[in-house]
Amino acid sequence: MIDAHIHADTRPYEDFEMMAVAGVDTAVSCAHDPMRMSTSEVVLDHIHRIMENDTKRAAKNGVKLYSAVGVHPRSISSDYEIVLDKLPELLENKNVVAIGEIGLENGTKQEKEVFIKQLKIAQDLNIKVIVHTPRTNKKEITELTATIIEDNIDTSLVLLDHVDKFIIKRVLDFNGILGLTVQPQKMTVDEAVQMMEEYGYDKFVLDSDMSSSPSDPLSVPKTVHKLRLSGVDPKNIKKVSYSNAADFYKI
Repeated sequence: MIDAHIHADTRPYEDFEMMAVAGVDTAVSCAHDPMRMSTSEVVLDHIHRIMENDTKRAAKNGVKLYSAVGVHPRSISSDYEIVLDKLPELLENKNVVAIGEIGLENGTKQEKEVFIKQLKIAQDLNIKVIVHTPRTNKKEITELTATIIEDNIDTSLVLLDHVDKFIIKRVLDFNGILGLTVQPQKMTVDEAVQMMEEYGYDKFVLDSDMSSSPSDPLSVPKTVHKLRLSGVDPKNIKKVSYSNAADFYKI
C-alpha cells in the first residue's frame, strides 16, 4: 500500500513500524508548516529534513519514503522567493516526486501569487504537484484553487487533496487524481468508502495526511480493510491503495 500524503517530520519513529506491519510500504511526505516558517532558511531546513532525516527513519522500518517539496500556503516567509529559486535544484533529487503541498489557505493575494509561481515551475519542468484544499471556507477556496489550476497547469499533473463531498463535483473532471484524506476531523473510513462507491475508483488515492493534528497512521490499511469487507473488487482496491498513486508519482 501507498500512503499518498503524510508529514513524516511530525511523527514518531514507531508510526513507521506500525505502517509497515499493516502493509503500508511506501509513502510521500510533503512540505508544510510544522513551526513558524519565518524565513526561507527555516523553510529550506524543513524541506531538507523531510528529504533526508525522515527518509532514513522510515527506511529503518521498511517504509520507502518519497518527498514533495515547496512552499505551503501557511509557510510563506517574507523572502519566499529564495525557496522558489532553489526548487528546480531540489527537484533534481531522485527521491523528490512532486512540488507540494501547495495551494491556498485563505485565498490572499500573496497566497495566490506563490501558488501560481509554483504551478508554473511544475508546468515548465513537467513535474507533478500536490495541491492542498483547506478545512475552512472549503467550497469557496476550492473554487478559486481549481480556477487557478486550470489557468496555469495541465491538470493531469495535479493531485488535488483533501477532497470531500462538498467539492467533489467541482473537481471530478480534472485529468489528474484526487486525494481522499482519511483523518479524524476530515473524513472517516465509511465516508471514504461511500465516496468511492459513488464516484468509482479510477480517480482516487488514499492518504492519512498524518501530522501534528489528530491523525491515524493506519487509516489507509483500515480503509482497505473496510473495502474488502464491503466486497469491493480487489482490482479496484489496488487502484486506490497503490496503483493510482504509483502511476501518478511514477514510483
